[in-house]
Amino acid sequence: MKSTQASDSDKNGEDNLLPEYNFNYRKARPNRFTTQTGQGSVIVTLDPDVAEVFTTSEAVNNALRTILSAMPKN
Repeated sequence: MKSTQASDSDKNGEDNLLPEYNFNYRKARPNRFTTQTGQGSVIVTLDPDVAEVFTTSEAVNNALRTILSAMPKN
């Protein structure tokens, strides 16, 4: 990858976004990462210190189920 310098408008802090973009849906492709998650899955990002302790999704689910079982039922 080549490194590029920021444009002059970026250096000045100007917003160079357009008010509207026309997206060509004919060129769109399916998300290739959707097959990696199961049906009904929710993706959660853990902070690095928490991810050191809970290294697998099973460990996170077990901890959350333990907390849920300790909570009083409403």
